[in-house]
Amino acid sequence: MIQLGKYNTLEVVKAVDFGLYLDGGEKGEILLPTRYVPENAEPGDQLEVFIYLDSEDRIIATTETPLAQVGEFALLEVVAINRFGAFLNWGLMKDLMVPYSEQRQSFEVGEKHLVYVYEDEQTNRIVATSKTDKFLDKSPVEYQMGDEVDAFIVYKNTLGYRALVNEHVWGMLYHDEVYRPIDRGEKIKAYVKKLREDNKLDLTLQKPGYEAVEDFSDVLLKYIKAHDGKINITDKSDAELIRKTFNVSKKVFKKAVGKLYKNKEIQINDESIELTEK
Repeated sequence: MIQLGKYNTLEVVKAVDFGLYLDGGEKGEILLPTRYVPENAEPGDQLEVFIYLDSEDRIIATTETPLAQVGEFALLEVVAINRFGAFLNWGLMKDLMVPYSEQRQSFEVGEKHLVYVYEDEQTNRIVATSKTDKFLDKSPVEYQMGDEVDAFIVYKNTLGYRALVNEHVWGMLYHDEVYRPIDRGEKIKAYVKKLREDNKLDLTLQKPGYEAVEDFSDVLLKYIKAHDGKINITDKSDAELIRKTFNVSKKVFKKAVGKLYKNKEIQINDESIELTEK
């Protein structure tokens, strides 16, 4: 069965001057225009294509890569506005519409908005909405402290970065937990620091507890080895210097230094750390 707004693997049934026709089952033959036809493709081949509607609402195939499929969230740029709504660039020739009724706030060309892509049941068209909360999983949050999650950075505010976690629940990554530049729209690995009473999560970029020290101590040891066995940074160095150099907090750095020293892998001087002679 064809899934509109998603990738489908379809068989080529015939070639014509303007492209290939693919077997769309109950939807009939679906055109893959010439500009998207892979080199040497011929009848009988199986092609992975994205299926959507063209400007005349006909089902069509493409080998272009959309920025989001039906059922996914994405941060997309507004490229046009008309009397029907706003139109977003989602990586395909035909832009993605957000009807006015599905806009949480007025859109302006050039802005980027978090949207959810879905197939409208009344029109069978692929559209998007910025009223995303209604598409979040409403099941209770069952995360545990320390769980690794996928965080999609939606926007930055005075507290930190608001993120969509596993496309399931909202999370916050506070400024004092961030030790490297983060861009809006970036997808990163994060860890659950706290489960809040409002069913949202506080996040951190560092693994909690001893596990973080274990991971970073290996990184630090390799860094020292790569710098001829000596670095001019110690546990007394400025926290900002440590952050810029290693993308970790001074607390994690000091614990890692302590672990390496206890294992007799390094020696600590007044202004440097160097490998022990073995």
